[in-house]
Amino acid sequence: MCALLVNPAQQDHDQDRELHVRTLSVPEYQAFLARYEGASFLQYPSWALVKDLWRSERLGWHCPDGEIQGAGLVLYRQLPGTRKYFAYLPEGPVADWSDPYLDRWLTPLLRHLRASGVFAARIGPTPAYRRWDATTVKSGGGPGRQISDVLASEVDPVGAALADRLRARGWRRCGGEDDGDAQPRHVFRVPLAGRDLKDVWAGFNQEWRRNVRQAEKAGVETVIGTFADLPEFYRLLRITEERDGFRLGRSLAYYEQQYKVLNEEAPGRMRLYLAVHQGEILAAHTMIIAGRRVWYQTGASADHRREVRPSNALQWRMMSDAHALGAQEYDMRGVPSTLDPTARAYGLLRWKLGTGGQVVETLGEWEIPMDGVANAALHKAFQAYLARR
Repeated sequence: MCALLVNPAQQDHDQDRELHVRTLSVPEYQAFLARYEGASFLQYPSWALVKDLWRSERLGWHCPDGEIQGAGLVLYRQLPGTRKYFAYLPEGPVADWSDPYLDRWLTPLLRHLRASGVFAARIGPTPAYRRWDATTVKSGGGPGRQISDVLASEVDPVGAALADRLRARGWRRCGGEDDGDAQPRHVFRVPLAGRDLKDVWAGFNQEWRRNVRQAEKAGVETVIGTFADLPEFYRLLRITEERDGFRLGRSLAYYEQQYKVLNEEAPGRMRLYLAVHQGEILAAHTMIIAGRRVWYQTGASADHRREVRPSNALQWRMMSDAHALGAQEYDMRGVPSTLDPTARAYGLLRWKLGTGGQVVETLGEWEIPMDGVANAALHKAFQAYLARR
């Protein structure tokens, strides 16, 4: 049997045992994810139903004896006017990225994709690359400064080795003007494993603790909303986008579809939290639960009565619920890379830093065109097509 984690005593034997790839049924795929528990929600079957402009396939890596060792949700996007596809595995596949014999995973994947008419592929390996604790980030700020200018608190050896191995095989890290990461490169995570809620609370800075108490004193209530509350969430999101100078570009129908399909897959997978004050919803945040992981996905708030701190109240409620669910960490998703206090985007990072978590630089997304000049040209044309959209 070939193990998911390589046994050093068997490496010479296992390196010759290439894994095989085949399409998995939904029950097979879900059974693997249930056993693994560490996969991103973007690798669950329901996510394919959110991305309705893409077709999808569930792949499994298996040993010669048939035991599934890894899995991945592949999203395929057709280049208009051709029969060729771009393949994307968001925050996936779920693989043993510490395996020194990386070709056991990548070779059968690329062979399968090539046979499916794919001209280029993008993957999102899950190992972290670097981490900075909140204190380190705060001390490293200044005009023109970036997170990359600050010495990391920790460098993940698996992520560093994997980056070198991917480069050596012709994969290119995304992040340029035409091929930026679809998922955030820098995220903010609050560790929950091995901590009780008192520890989590103690990790907040004084401002955060004061704001949560202020919300409680003002009578802000935090409740879990329903599908019927999504239009109000979306109205607040448009207000937030205008106030904070960003545009997610998603419609109400997008969030309604996401809520519907994620909760059909597993009741409670996506939750909508509301902060209510004097009968009015002042803030609404979404949370996603998958395995032992929890994500704060999208937040929205009103322009008025901000002094009652509804968003701080919501976050504390959501972290408390994540802790009760046994989550290993509370992922607050993307943060900007700037450490310049004068930059508009810095406010989001500053707000999240107050929870005492860590800035994590993920390994990012990596692309490779399939063999041949024609496929490289199609890849370039596809990037231009997405940029126009």
